[in-house]
Amino acid sequence: MTIEARIRELGNRHRSLDETIRREVTHPASDSLRVRELKQQKLRIKEQITSLEARAG
Repeated sequence: MTIEARIRELGNRHRSLDETIRREVTHPASDSLRVRELKQQKLRIKEQITSLEARAG
C-alpha cells in the first residue's frame, strides 16, 4: 500500500470516528468512557496521518 493510500484510509477512519463520537455524545445515555476511548483512537489516527504526511513530503 502506498503512503498516499494509507493516508486516505486513515482519513476515512478518522472521519468515521468523528461521526461515531458525534452520535455518542448526542445520545441521552452516552458513555463518557467510550467517548474518551474514541477520542483517543481519533487522536492516534491523526498522529499517524501527520507522520505519514511528513514522510511523503
